[in-house]
Amino acid sequence: MLVRVHAFIDANLADTALTPGLVAATHHISLRYLHRLFETGDTTVAAWIRHRRLEKCRQDLADPVLHAISVSAIGARWGLPDSAHFSRLFHRTYGLPPVEYRRSCLLPAAAAGVHG
Repeated sequence: MLVRVHAFIDANLADTALTPGLVAATHHISLRYLHRLFETGDTTVAAWIRHRRLEKCRQDLADPVLHAISVSAIGARWGLPDSAHFSRLFHRTYGLPPVEYRRSCLLPAAAAGVHG
């Protein structure tokens, strides 16, 4: 069941309405049972959703193909439409604001292109 729940969450990260309640209802299980499933991984459903969203944002910010997409648009793309909230979460999780993280990832690639 947990594998199906993880797959559902990953497939619906962009949906700002993605909540533990929606996940439980979609899988026809109680919210209590859903929370118990996540206890085995020492996390909560909401923390897992947040983690997966931030991870997708981190991947997009590091992708040179997506450099023209704004940081706030990337956050919104993965269900984090409030840019200030997204920036705080990202900074707390990865130690850098998303703009600086992107710059740190893309500058080496840009420098290699200039000298390559």
